Amino acid sequence: MSDVIIELKGLSKNFGDQQVLKGIDLNIHENEFLTLLGPSGCGKTTTLRIIAGFEEPSAGEVLFDGVDISKVPPYKREVNTVFQKYSLFPFMNVYDNVAFGLKIKKMDKNLIEHKVMKTLKLVGLEGFEKRDVTKLSGGQQQRVAIARALVNEPKILLLDEPLGALDAKLRKEMQVELKKIQQEVGITFIFVTHDQEEALSMSDTVVVMHEGIIQQVGTPEDIYNEPENRFVASFIGESNIIEATMIKDCLVAFDDYEFECVDKGFKNNEAVEVVIRPEDIDIVKPKNAKLRGKVKSIIFKGVHHEIVVGTKHRDYLIHTTDYYEPGLDVGLSFGPDDIHVMYRMDWETGGAE
Repeated sequence: MSDVIIELKGLSKNFGDQQVLKGIDLNIHENEFLTLLGPSGCGKTTTLRIIAGFEEPSAGEVLFDGVDISKVPPYKREVNTVFQKYSLFPFMNVYDNVAFGLKIKKMDKNLIEHKVMKTLKLVGLEGFEKRDVTKLSGGQQQRVAIARALVNEPKILLLDEPLGALDAKLRKEMQVELKKIQQEVGITFIFVTHDQEEALSMSDTVVVMHEGIIQQVGTPEDIYNEPENRFVASFIGESNIIEATMIKDCLVAFDDYEFECVDKGFKNNEAVEVVIRPEDIDIVKPKNAKLRGKVKSIIFKGVHHEIVVGTKHRDYLIHTTDYYEPGLDVGLSFGPDDIHVMYRMDWETGGAE
């Protein structure tokens, strides 16, 4: 990873007697697509607004290239923000909306035209210069808002749930477009969303937040395959989360059986939690499995069936392309690589139970 451009150190924020951020520490790197992900009220937008300068932290520092900018006003920061509500000027055409910030800076007219046309081409709006922004589609309006932010050549682009107002198909298209734009301009994007699929599909780094605390920072693959606690495992995708005992390195016990796994570094007989993703469980003949149960329900989801199998101890969720009749006796099979062992954490405080 390249150099750190933003450092958040001990960042806290109180609104009255409510503490929204509880000592955030985070490094954000140059040219990184970083996503702040979490449910409503987790502190992700507040973090973004503090970086932008729209909010002051109650405690802690915001370092930009090593310099504390906590007291620097928004217009003096090398960042631009794209909001969910695009806030375009309805009385201006596309060109004038994008050129607005450059005109405020009293830039040369020819240079403004060069920058605006180059940026419109980047966001796929070449030929739209004279269009009335109120007559554009939601996706086109969003591109204008992105162009208006990028034309100022910020070092960091902040995006606060910018795809929230778009329909599902357009959201997916814009996810691809945004990642492509970020790679082409080569600047840092800090993106806020509560949508797990959006975060996983676009980001270099995902920061999972809950109740003002960072739960985990990692690549999308790390976050999905190696969740650090129950909150991350349950918030990112679907999971079977099971209380278990780590017998010793690479051996974990749950549901009356011991299973080989690949995890190490826990104490012998430590209380842990296990996560097994639904797509990692195979349905087999009962005689070929330790865990056995009955198919309780099956729902067709398009690319797979979602099956619930009830065993002696719990219900397991399974994703499979095969069909199994409700009431059928089945076995459940998974390999050592499919079992991920987590510390039992109190994720509200970030500490072990």
